Amino acid sequence: MDTLRAYLSSLSTAEQAAYAKRCRTSIGYLRKAISKGQRLGATLCISLDRESGRAVRFEDLRPDSDWNYVRSTAEGADACMAGAAVEEGA
Repeated sequence: MDTLRAYLSSLSTAEQAAYAKRCRTSIGYLRKAISKGQRLGATLCISLDRESGRAVRFEDLRPDSDWNYVRSTAEGADACMAGAAVEEGA
């Protein structure tokens, strides 16, 4: 959460609001979660990571999750989809 706090502090008020909106949440919710040490949902953590350009890493926000498994599953799904697209085009 310290990384998220620092990242938000580096943004202007307008940038904070835009960041939260891109993550489909509000700056108020993020500030409250930070102050209470609340555990954020995995989907929100992924959005926070993506929209910050990895300045806020989901691994840091949710160290309890098996992110290596999630990544490997996503890579496997991408490879399957690419193979299916090649087969359809043949």
